[in-house]
Amino acid sequence: MRGSGRNSYPAQHAKQRALYILLSLGALLLASAWLSLSLGSYPTHPLKVLDALVAPASSDIGFIIWELRLPRIVLAVLVGAALASAGAILQGIVRNPLASPDVIGITGGASVAAVLFLVSLSTTLSMLWLPVAAILGAFAAALVVFALAWRKGMTPTRLVLVGVGISAAMGAVTTLLIVLSDDTLAMNAYVWLTGSIYAAQWGDIQGLLPWLVLFIPLALLYSRHMDTLSLGDDTATGLGVNVTTSRLLMMICSVALAGSAVAFAGGLSFVGLVAPHIARRLIGRGFALLLPVSALVGGLIVLYADLLGRVAFLPRDLPAGIFVSGIGAPFFVYLLYRIRQ
Repeated sequence: MRGSGRNSYPAQHAKQRALYILLSLGALLLASAWLSLSLGSYPTHPLKVLDALVAPASSDIGFIIWELRLPRIVLAVLVGAALASAGAILQGIVRNPLASPDVIGITGGASVAAVLFLVSLSTTLSMLWLPVAAILGAFAAALVVFALAWRKGMTPTRLVLVGVGISAAMGAVTTLLIVLSDDTLAMNAYVWLTGSIYAAQWGDIQGLLPWLVLFIPLALLYSRHMDTLSLGDDTATGLGVNVTTSRLLMMICSVALAGSAVAFAGGLSFVGLVAPHIARRLIGRGFALLLPVSALVGGLIVLYADLLGRVAFLPRDLPAGIFVSGIGAPFFVYLLYRIRQ
């Protein structure tokens, strides 16, 4: 019994530490959102922000806070959470630290479909169909990658290499679509591709939120299967896990999250790569905790990238994707170097 008590103490300590990290990240996210609400082309005192949030009708900045800044902040957090969750799931599926939706071509497929919609169908169909187009493109790219990487099984290295090639091909197709399209439509598509949440509206949040509400809890339900898959396919099968079904279901979650995020924020690269690594350093490898921590970290990354784009180069408003790529690209090179060593 004494031994049992001693063994339970590290587990209890780990749970307390995990709860502390989750609460700390949540508090940091709220404080960062508050800071972002206060900054912009029209800087606002934090107390005036509170007045505008509580009573927007009687505040002279109520419109700025509720219709311009707050939707943009909420969308940034949701997009970051979706991309980071998709990356964490994908890295768990293929057991490769280089895996992320943009690296293996999923984001590229979503971008091709979304740009095709923007330059050819946006004038005839409602923009409500844009997320559907992006998700279908993400699924198509994922199927191509898996089909080409499969050869009596699928190794993580082969999957990443094929994915990088598909991602490059998707980038070329996207560029071709922009070059061949009308100037105005091409400019809109190009700005969207850089990864911008400029002019975010509450309708965008209503369109993106259901995807997170559906697929993040679904991924959490399979967290034990993900932990078992990390031990290897043979071990997971021996422990009673249907490897193919679990991997397919989690892949659907990852593609749906990445595709929906791309539909509403464009090609934000490297969030799905960087955020899970940071979360893993904070929380360890248990997927049930790794997923929410990754989502919070991803939300913080996109929130601060958008804040920099809004306030660092006034009066210009730069896309958040520029700053995310500025962090993510060197981090990707560092991962390649570390794996090579």
